[in-house]
Amino acid sequence: MNSGKLLGLKLCLGCQWVCQTKDAHCPRCGSKVHQRIKASLARSWALTITAALLYIPANLLPMMTVNSFGSSQSSTIMSGVISLANYGMLPIALVVFVASILVPLLKLLGLFWLLLSVSFPRPKLKYQMQLYRLIVWVGRWSMLDIFVIAILVALVKFNRLGSVMAQPGIYAFSAVVVMTMLATLTFDPRLLWDASDLSTKAVCPEGTSRNIPHES
Repeated sequence: MNSGKLLGLKLCLGCQWVCQTKDAHCPRCGSKVHQRIKASLARSWALTITAALLYIPANLLPMMTVNSFGSSQSSTIMSGVISLANYGMLPIALVVFVASILVPLLKLLGLFWLLLSVSFPRPKLKYQMQLYRLIVWVGRWSMLDIFVIAILVALVKFNRLGSVMAQPGIYAFSAVVVMTMLATLTFDPRLLWDASDLSTKAVCPEGTSRNIPHES
């Protein structure tokens, strides 16, 4: 399987235009193009591990404190989901649970799997690319629960039911969202192709009927 690197080509990640190796900028959109993003793997590992560490306090620390009628109550993400369900707001509770707990966890697991697939090549390129596209698509919904919390805060203040104060958990969770988004942006999916070539070489070494050219 011939890669773009061997053919003297490189892909613009901005508009998907195929450029020549000599091109420093994409002739279509003007974006800077690289054969591979510099230090992509190391930066993605660092950001993903940081996000995984922040995911723990994001779920254990309180997200906000509601002061109402002289009493105050602090809520973590999970306790907030349970409270919303008890108040009959099951759809909102489901949205917060999926966006705040399930999606970040699955996104972190997906990023770890992609990074391990590059570090320890395996011939499953099709599924790896599908997972990468899914992670990119899911990323745009990462802040959905923050918007829901903002709406709830606005409703509380509008009805003059009390006041809402942000707690450390919301900052930890926001950091998780930012770290996973940056990890996805810095990860170069073309590394999966390189790893796939290496794994195929290991299965079909040179001299067999399925000869794979050597990567430079």
